Amino acid sequence: MKAKQIVKSIFALLLTAVTLVSMAPEAVKASELPYTTYNYNYWEYIVYTPAAYEPDFSVSGKDLTYNGEPIGPFVTPQDMCVSDEGLIYLADTGNNRIVVMDGKMSEVKRIITTFDNDGTEDTFKQPTGVAVSESNQLYIADSQNKRIVVLNEDGTLARIVSNPTSEALDDGFVFVPLKVSVDYADRIYCVAQNMFEGIMVFETNGEFTGFFGTINVEITLWEKFWRKLASKEERAKSQLFIPTEFTGIDIDPDGFVYASNIDPNGVQGVRRLNPRGEDVIKKGANENLGGDLQIDGTTDYSGPSQFVDVVYRDKGIYSCLDRKRGRVFTYDHEGNLLYIFGGLGTQAGTFKLPVAVENVGNDLLVLDATDAKVTYFKETEYGRLINDAVGLRYDGDEAEAVDLWQRVLYLDENNELANTGIGKAYLTAGDYEQAMKYLKLGMARDYYSVAYRRHRNNFLTENANVYLTALIVVIVLIVIYNNLKKRGIIVTKKKKKGDEQNA
Repeated sequence: MKAKQIVKSIFALLLTAVTLVSMAPEAVKASELPYTTYNYNYWEYIVYTPAAYEPDFSVSGKDLTYNGEPIGPFVTPQDMCVSDEGLIYLADTGNNRIVVMDGKMSEVKRIITTFDNDGTEDTFKQPTGVAVSESNQLYIADSQNKRIVVLNEDGTLARIVSNPTSEALDDGFVFVPLKVSVDYADRIYCVAQNMFEGIMVFETNGEFTGFFGTINVEITLWEKFWRKLASKEERAKSQLFIPTEFTGIDIDPDGFVYASNIDPNGVQGVRRLNPRGEDVIKKGANENLGGDLQIDGTTDYSGPSQFVDVVYRDKGIYSCLDRKRGRVFTYDHEGNLLYIFGGLGTQAGTFKLPVAVENVGNDLLVLDATDAKVTYFKETEYGRLINDAVGLRYDGDEAEAVDLWQRVLYLDENNELANTGIGKAYLTAGDYEQAMKYLKLGMARDYYSVAYRRHRNNFLTENANVYLTALIVVIVLIVIYNNLKKRGIIVTKKKKKGDEQNA
């Protein structure tokens, strides 16, 4: 009988092992990708992770037809956007057209090459940016025509924004729009060529109202000293103090502007600008929003990441595209780095010159200008768990996120964010001992200190009666002892003088 029970136990263990292996396909798939997926721990060392996203398929113009005819390959496409209805608008720059596709890029809905401009057929010249408003108006950065073209949903011309005038603009300024976005009030935000003062803002009627979110370069004491000694000509030639240009732009439903830029120090490549143009983004524990971290002794580090685009997704999550190494970095609303994927190369899921990133639901699209194609990345189970858990955390549902974080830890036992999420849930629930355990694993020092302090206070409160009683007993015993000693009931033996000397 005992032998049968042993056999059954062994069989049950084997069955459980097989089940557990079948539940974790991400780790296997990650090894099949042409790049490694990783993150950084508290000490800023690389830790390898399962893949949060995997390439599903890619589409180039030669794969598509419109009205039964092939549309031909894309040529140096520079931007794309996704409408609320899920349509994908692609700025096919080299072909001077806008290609509109469905969410899976399997069907071309429309190709826009011309529009009626006051009775004349007008065309685009190297459109480099595209955006769609909530009212389905299409905004096109028609760069070499030096204008922003706004089309209605039916393709008719709504207005043209060109030749902005203002005292804030230098004499001889040439307006060359590169990227464009629009908020819920139909205000236009434009990244223009050689415009270092910030993002250009236009009202609904096309009137230029000023700059938004200027990035100032920090000047060291040595540079200040050099400026004082340098001649006027030397100062004029110097480019050290020119503010940084923005490279990409997106706007969340609340009107906050997410703007990417290339930071030469690799510290902050993205900003979240409030309506006053102030950066209010949170930077996380290591205060770094610059992509790859520079680790001493890392041989493959060849300079900081270069963010060329950003897309706001949902629940405070946003993704940034690094053209330096072809990677997508995704952060949460607190500035925590969630996951990294992608790379440079010729295999599926890698790029030659990535220029734009967008999302379709929870999936992501990356546009490659050199390969002239869009790669569709599908969310894995690992990525879904993190996205959903972060979403619940964003909504304040820490307790509901615990199960998701536990499953993340099953796939990635070193995930500090998952440990922190579980620890915060225990902290909210008042289980400070468990909270301390997980917060320590998550290296969340601030929250750990809170949990420790509350645990200590609770311990003292719960045991206050015991300690007070013990203290009173000790005091009473001391008083009794002293009284007995005074009365001579307790006699202490005194050492004689000779004994003390001998001692």
